Amino acid sequence: MKTIVITGGSSGIGKATASLFAERGWRVFELSRHGAEEPTPNNVLRPSTGRPIERSSSPIKGGEFIHVTCDVCDSESCRKAIAEVLKQTDHIDVVISNAGYGISGSVEFTAIPDAAHQMDVNFMGAVRFTQAVLPQLREQGYGRIIYTSSVAAILAVPYQAFYSASKAAINAMALALANEVKAFGISVSVLMPGDVSTGFTDARKKSTAGEDIYLGAEKAITTMEKDERSGMTPRQMAQLFYHIATCRSPRPQYVGGFSYRVLCFLERLLPKRFVNWIEYKVYS
Repeated sequence: MKTIVITGGSSGIGKATASLFAERGWRVFELSRHGAEEPTPNNVLRPSTGRPIERSSSPIKGGEFIHVTCDVCDSESCRKAIAEVLKQTDHIDVVISNAGYGISGSVEFTAIPDAAHQMDVNFMGAVRFTQAVLPQLREQGYGRIIYTSSVAAILAVPYQAFYSASKAAINAMALALANEVKAFGISVSVLMPGDVSTGFTDARKKSTAGEDIYLGAEKAITTMEKDERSGMTPRQMAQLFYHIATCRSPRPQYVGGFSYRVLCFLERLLPKRFVNWIEYKVYS
């Protein structure tokens, strides 16, 4: 039975991905702080509770789904979670670093602790998870690492600057890491979804500070959230994750959704000033 470890698998894209792999016969280790509990704006930013690793498992259509409690903001929690996984399997075929959340607000008025926490969860959380799992992948001599990034890493969204920055950082790290671990038989890819309809939208931590000065902020955020709510389904992204995990030769970067692939292709061809102007018109 092939084994996958996924962080942030308790809701949204992560939950759909974990379910799909289990349905297709994989042993799925879902790492999150809350298991099947849907995150809310109140608990997304809650600090680590220090709870011990907990495990529950249930079969799903021939596969296996196992929850392991893990906080990606805590390196020791990540190491303990991987140790728990390796008590139950002697190999890991694929890992997906998916844990994350979003904040919104102007750069000028975003509180530094909020900006730092955004980077800590989305980027440093991916780093901690990677450091915890790499020793096993190196030792076994194979494996695939897949990161959940975002189209916002390439097309930075106004009033979502720190979320965009956290995903751009993941893209850069993944490209560098791919060359570092190639000799060990490990591949590295990122999936950049466009708008996807999940609870992620309602869980976003929104700051209204400075909206009396940045008059376009409220409209920009409303436009962004409307696009998300009418976006693709988590199942569509799960299917793309499955393709990346099982194809013969995965590419370094994937974009989720045809229209977003076109946009990212055009972004490479058109002048940056023009692309940024288009984004300004979309969100103003």
